[in-house]
Amino acid sequence: MENNEAVYEFYNGGAEIGRLERGLGVVEFYRSKEIISRYLKGKLKIFDIGGGIGKYADWLAGLGHEVSLIELAPVAVEYAKEHMTIPYEAITGDARKIEKPDNSADMVLLMGPLYHLLEKDERLRVLSESSRVLKPGGILVAAGISKFSSATWALSVYGNNVFLDDDIYMDMIRREMDTGEHIKPSEYPYIISNAYFHTIGGLRDEVTESGFNVIERAAVEGCSWITPDLNEKWNDEFRRGRILEIIRATEHEETMMGMSPHFLVVASKPA
Repeated sequence: MENNEAVYEFYNGGAEIGRLERGLGVVEFYRSKEIISRYLKGKLKIFDIGGGIGKYADWLAGLGHEVSLIELAPVAVEYAKEHMTIPYEAITGDARKIEKPDNSADMVLLMGPLYHLLEKDERLRVLSESSRVLKPGGILVAAGISKFSSATWALSVYGNNVFLDDDIYMDMIRREMDTGEHIKPSEYPYIISNAYFHTIGGLRDEVTESGFNVIERAAVEGCSWITPDLNEKWNDEFRRGRILEIIRATEHEETMMGMSPHFLVVASKPA
């Protein structure tokens, strides 16, 4: 199956439903919103490209911004329409060909598309399209997944499971660490679909190559995922504060970026 078909089927099957409301997804959503909020000045026109079921779109619309969710999977778009708390535009579309006018958005979110395109030229096409629809001076927020995320997670639970003892799983990790390519084995149907996992430098360079001026590089979850019983501690206000203090203190430290499952590159379109 072609990579794009595999990704389409994965998300059209409802893979995003509930993901940001459980486990490490709770930290990811909280921290991503925290970083994005630094750039929400005034009422903005925002395109959430590849925005899944509309978690970020709904949040941004609730803050008073004019939001368009553009998502490849029709099932995700329908879910967004049925569950939005504030009205916003939700349509199907492809990040590689955004059906919006030139210079029409103040902000573009790419919270998923760049890590679901294995070929660099396709990722650059998405970035080019994002630049086209952004106004001069507009803000791009692009998410990446660390190429070491599977390996570090598997090590953290080694002993309680046998993932690393399985040659199939280990071969998947070897490929990720070597090339950045994540190819989901058929033996593990529940893990994320085929993807390209970046280093923070690699994602930054692709954004820069596309003509953007990078403003910020930030770890999302940082190394918080290694916390024992993370969800229990996150629900405790005092302990959540301690965890966030460590994440924030290290969010710009590139030597630790590979430990963070996700990171964001924020950039501006030249004026």
